[in-house]
Amino acid sequence: MILLVYVDDIILVGKSDNNLDSFISSLKTQFAMKDLGALSYFLGIEAKLDASTNSSLLTQSKYSIELLKKFDMLKCKPCKSPVAQGRRASLYDGTLLENPAYYGSLVGALQYLTLTRPDVSFAVNYVAQFMHQPTDVHLQLAKKILRFIKGSLGTGITLVGGDCSTITAFTDSDWAGCPDSRKSITGYCVSWSESDCLVLKKTAYSVPFFC
Repeated sequence: MILLVYVDDIILVGKSDNNLDSFISSLKTQFAMKDLGALSYFLGIEAKLDASTNSSLLTQSKYSIELLKKFDMLKCKPCKSPVAQGRRASLYDGTLLENPAYYGSLVGALQYLTLTRPDVSFAVNYVAQFMHQPTDVHLQLAKKILRFIKGSLGTGITLVGGDCSTITAFTDSDWAGCPDSRKSITGYCVSWSESDCLVLKKTAYSVPFFC
């Protein structure tokens, strides 16, 4: 069994229904609790379980809509990419914002969205690099991510049973990609697990995602 606890919210998963029921009964003897049944919503993450394929689709559609409303982007024009093509933005592009806290709030909210939207992880990390001195140019970059989200509501990741018993690694880098320091930017990820694990799969996009 795996037990996930956040303050007073609990998720319990396991392979044996009898063990789960027994454990829940034990918890009820220690403190007051309510069994809400199958997982459907947890900390802004929506879960749609499919017993026929033994999979779970995790999305943040409700959170995404609230995010668009909060930053007055609900009626914005959608776009097909979270990052514009061309040169990377510099720290010194544009005019400094009078209220940098607004930018920080937007980027912080976008970071939580990457839990189920790995397709915007790079873009969010990109705009987060300007947190200490944001400009109007950087704000437009962040709002472009919201426009992308507007056009891809309902997208998430699907957890399915699979065999990932081997070590898998991915790495990539650019060449002197930073326009200010001329430093290269690199990234990597390594995954390993035993059989019958849960693997992440992208939905609605043809670009593969690896974890």
